[in-house]
Amino acid sequence: MITGRGSSTKRSRSVPTLLRLDSSAAGRKSVSRELTGVFTEAWRGEVVERDLHASPLPHLPDAALHYAPRLRTGDEKPGAAAERLQEQLVAELLAVDAVVIGAPMYNWSIPSTLKAWLDYVHVLGTTVPFDTQDQPLAGKPVVVLSSRGLEYGPGTPDEGKDHTLPPIVQILGVSMGMDVTALVADLTLAERLPPLAPLAGKARDSLAAAHEQARELAGKLSGAL
Repeated sequence: MITGRGSSTKRSRSVPTLLRLDSSAAGRKSVSRELTGVFTEAWRGEVVERDLHASPLPHLPDAALHYAPRLRTGDEKPGAAAERLQEQLVAELLAVDAVVIGAPMYNWSIPSTLKAWLDYVHVLGTTVPFDTQDQPLAGKPVVVLSSRGLEYGPGTPDEGKDHTLPPIVQILGVSMGMDVTALVADLTLAERLPPLAPLAGKARDSLAAAHEQARELAGKLSGAL
């Protein structure tokens, strides 16, 4: 789905396009969806939306899709439908000016729906340098908005146990060369689990800060593109 943002004056010029990806299964209760919504509302331009939970991608059906066609062996022949889907997803990513991703922590990692998308768009020889130095997505902004039930920052008891953000940063930032910014809302379970109730105020502060940062970053990025 494509929607428009911004004034007619802004739209009369080249309008920056944002790809919004959501992966939470929590629906209206989702904090990550709340944050991508805040970011999208502050974005001044076009928005392309892909809901990876409502319309999940099939898991990668053939390991050959990790490679550009020229890098596959003679007996590697992925199905035509899977190739078309991969081409569509890569083209969609190449066509936009920036990306915002809702990435809730599920069991210390990322939702399988988001992992499937990453598997399709991380392609050696296409989006990732391999036999050439081409890196077509280098420098493209991607904002990852992550919601976490506990705290995982420096000095917290669970420091180092967040396996949500690191693989996203490794794939999109290190390997594909995109400009990754991560914002987090911590303690999202504070109002759901009684033992965490004393931390509810801290949770609200974390979410409010994430709202403010998301709005500010959306305006800054869309204004600069």
